[in-house]
Amino acid sequence: MPEKPDDGRTLTYIAAISEALREEMRRDPDVLLLGEDIGGEFGGAFKVTRGFEAEFGARRVMNTPLAELGFTGMAAGMALMGLRPVVELQFADFISSAMDSIVQFAASAHYRWGGAVPMVVRAPSDGGLRAGPFHSQNQEAWFVHVPGLKVVAPATPADAKGLLLSAIRDNNPVIYFESKPLYRTLKGHVPAGDYSVPIGRAHLARTGDDLSIITYGAELHQALAAAARLAEEDIQCDVLDLRTLKPLDEEAILSSVRKTSKVLVVHAANQLAGLGGEVAGLIVERAFEWLDGPVRRLGGLDTPVPFSPPLEDAYRPDAEKIYQAARSLARY
Repeated sequence: MPEKPDDGRTLTYIAAISEALREEMRRDPDVLLLGEDIGGEFGGAFKVTRGFEAEFGARRVMNTPLAELGFTGMAAGMALMGLRPVVELQFADFISSAMDSIVQFAASAHYRWGGAVPMVVRAPSDGGLRAGPFHSQNQEAWFVHVPGLKVVAPATPADAKGLLLSAIRDNNPVIYFESKPLYRTLKGHVPAGDYSVPIGRAHLARTGDDLSIITYGAELHQALAAAARLAEEDIQCDVLDLRTLKPLDEEAILSSVRKTSKVLVVHAANQLAGLGGEVAGLIVERAFEWLDGPVRRLGGLDTPVPFSPPLEDAYRPDAEKIYQAARSLARY
């Protein structure tokens, strides 16, 4: 959360994203948007940019063809020329079509010739909406693996706005994973006016001495619910919201581990080769002597995201699964 007093102002998660875009476009004429159907009154698949074209014009709110590779590559070129493009993907799942532009070109441009690439790719990710395997994926681990990229995943409305402002102002390409399940279901305090949340800094959302739950995105709220239930059994948990996945706030992770000595890492993405493995590896390498139990991971199943509601519920971690895993670990 930004370090500003609570003025009682609240927004939904998706309204905070829209506000960040509008305010930054008003502040900086070099900021422009690209994406499929983002202009006019349609305003994109989730209506984030509804009304933007009327205010900023078609030269800054650019409707693109259904060609993620092309318009993401075009954004990278614009960034190299000094503009600050923000790309909207209708769903994060379609980011695979843009991999060459992001991974081969945007991510490596600074290393190859020193050019700044100030572009953001907004990727609406995660499931829970019964949308099946083509509209529910979490691909953050792909991009954490790529040198030259920054990767963020806000879990609250305040962080959604503050991290997006930081991402747009950063001179590196940033993949901004926004959690679709939170869009209109989560409302929270968002300070008025200009502020930013630093990229690379985690947030301790709850404090406790018995066990650390490390997570990000929509799973933060499942973890907090599980931690509240565990507190009734006198098991007090640190709940650490990573917020930024690359670069990781390693000191925040290690500090929590040194305090509690037991760690559960939770994410909605497939557990196999997910970010949880990297966090676990960091802890084992740099905080092994503080551990009183195995570092445990809880992630999605190694299968495409199901359409069926009961199968999707079985696929992804929720508060009950987190509670059971943390309770078992606390008693180890």
